[in-house]
Amino acid sequence: MTAVRLEFGGDWFATVTGEPLDLVPRLHTDLRVSPCTNTVEREAFLLGTFGSQDWLWDVVDILRFDPDDRRLVGAEFCIPEDEASAEDSARLRLPPEARSGGLRADQVKDFRLESCTVLCRTPGDTVLTCLRDLDVLDEPLEARVRIAQDLALLVQHGTVVGWSLTDPVRYVPPPYVDPGPDPPAAATRRLFTECMDLLAEPMAFALSEGEPAALERLRAADQALRDQREDRHRANALRTVISQYVEDYLDAPGRQP
Repeated sequence: MTAVRLEFGGDWFATVTGEPLDLVPRLHTDLRVSPCTNTVEREAFLLGTFGSQDWLWDVVDILRFDPDDRRLVGAEFCIPEDEASAEDSARLRLPPEARSGGLRADQVKDFRLESCTVLCRTPGDTVLTCLRDLDVLDEPLEARVRIAQDLALLVQHGTVVGWSLTDPVRYVPPPYVDPGPDPPAAATRRLFTECMDLLAEPMAFALSEGEPAALERLRAADQALRDQREDRHRANALRTVISQYVEDYLDAPGRQP
């Protein structure tokens, strides 16, 4: 199989190995593919690997590689706050087949990986796609490279320009916990989409302005997640995702009905 070399911006490159990570994605307020089970382990993991890393006040995507064999061992991706319009999202055409593969860095060298700036959603949120910018939609994507279960990097002109996660609600667990193998309940799928709506514009702005209809949607979603009896681990995780909004907009003084 011909080796595929990918550019990650600037003069930093990695080659597709054909060996994806044997790790399950965890979708919370960001997306993590990591062996770490707590913050202490994460700090040690970052110290023992190289690649792209976040620094104080610097929001970037993270790819970490083993310094001995230069192979990808973990990744973290930010979820953009800006959501593409329905018209722009409809322009997105993902390549139907994903090439299975991990990554091997060309050299042991740290680099900076800009996080994606725009989120594209499908009806029912069956796929979440994050892109470098909307200009990516002006030309076809060349390939998807699957680096973990249902998680693929998106390639255009040999450069990584985003990533996609298929069936994202399946990968919603509490922080640092792998999601269970059972499929999401139908109610969880509906509430996942509702939570995504609440976190995105224009609903997020409406919440910050205290608009009654927006506050009622947030209150209803929070209560539905509290009341859901099946699929409790995902329901609890989704409540954690919107908990800051609940605290800021529902529990704040003067906001209670």
